[in-house]
Amino acid sequence: MLYYLFRFLEQFSISGAHIWGYISFRSLLAMILSLVISAWFGEKFIRFLKRKQITEVQRDKSIDPFGVNKIGVPSMGGIIIIVAILVPVLLLGRLRNVYLLLMIATTVWLGFLGGMDDFIKIFRHNKEGLKGKYKIVGQVGLGLIVGLVLWASPDVKINENLTVKRENRTEMVVKHRSQARKSLKTTIPFVKGHNLDYSRLTAFMGPYKTAAGWILFVVMTIVVVTAVSNGANLNDGMDGMCAGNSAIIGVVLGILAYVSSHVQFAAYLNIMYIPGSQELVVFFCAFIGALIGFLWYNAYPAQVFMGDTGSLTIGGIIAVGAIIIHKELLLPILCGIFFVESLSVILQVYYYKLGKRHGVKQRIFKRTPIHDNFRTQDSQLDPDCRYVFRKPKGAVHESKITIRFWIVTIILAALTIITLKIR
Repeated sequence: MLYYLFRFLEQFSISGAHIWGYISFRSLLAMILSLVISAWFGEKFIRFLKRKQITEVQRDKSIDPFGVNKIGVPSMGGIIIIVAILVPVLLLGRLRNVYLLLMIATTVWLGFLGGMDDFIKIFRHNKEGLKGKYKIVGQVGLGLIVGLVLWASPDVKINENLTVKRENRTEMVVKHRSQARKSLKTTIPFVKGHNLDYSRLTAFMGPYKTAAGWILFVVMTIVVVTAVSNGANLNDGMDGMCAGNSAIIGVVLGILAYVSSHVQFAAYLNIMYIPGSQELVVFFCAFIGALIGFLWYNAYPAQVFMGDTGSLTIGGIIAVGAIIIHKELLLPILCGIFFVESLSVILQVYYYKLGKRHGVKQRIFKRTPIHDNFRTQDSQLDPDCRYVFRKPKGAVHESKITIRFWIVTIILAALTIITLKIR
């Protein structure tokens, strides 16, 4: 809103109005504003949650080897994150931008879905929350909408990167097509040219390969949104864990969105140029600021939990943002922590059921998701169960586990950016 106001005032030569046209100014302002909102609104909202007794009812000292009782800590703190993202974005973003509208829709959609889950857990005293099938339907529905919009919208176009040889020279130079057009290409790591065209995977369809490619893209969007949002949800098990990891991931996505929207940087990195994606920089700066402000209250010992309201929303934002800038195939590296958390649960369940068929009680890890494996005491283990991995002996404090997971995410974030030059 403010963007349009000051762009209007610029016509009358109002001093300083032109600065609102700079993406760097609006992005940094969005980060500062979201951080302030998250910290200021967070304090008031936590008091409100305590008055209304909207508090955690599941976590107690029996599952914490250090005896920390977390019953009574306010939950649904994800609302703080959502508000701190949406307010700066609505004020400072270009609301006619299709990419920004998709990110806003994602935030509201998954915020509502996660809020319903938290509502059932807290107010209906049902620890299972919203049934899993309804969560999946909500996530699949969002992925379907995002995929179809990116397919159908005339504003969603890219300038493909092309490697050509200079005349009378041996070196290659990267140029972009002069006209933006619809494309099924996405960035793939460690491959020369960096691009994978979905329609190449459906080449066997002959004249229908492009249509089949778009269908494959929509299916891929659904899978990515569902997987990353569930991964973030599983990662939200320790104070500051999910918020810290997601802020680091948000920094990388903001950088990738910026270089994708800058034709010179896109050429230097040999990636596609995506007109209009600069508005995602504003969004991700607000995203980072909101998470950092939330950490003020969520760092150990937590004064508030984000709940599924926050974790599902965070995962969806990361997934949709990566899909928009055609970097979804980098997510297994960038969101490696989320991937491992999900994989640990899948493997644990499969291995346990496999043993059950043969009358054997067995598990791979002491507890899953994987971060819980590190804070589980040996005395808490089932003596009748066989464990493949019993390390570490004893329990690691959750604040140390959280910091170590942040460090791993920083390494993965750096590796993700490096992949743009390793090919």
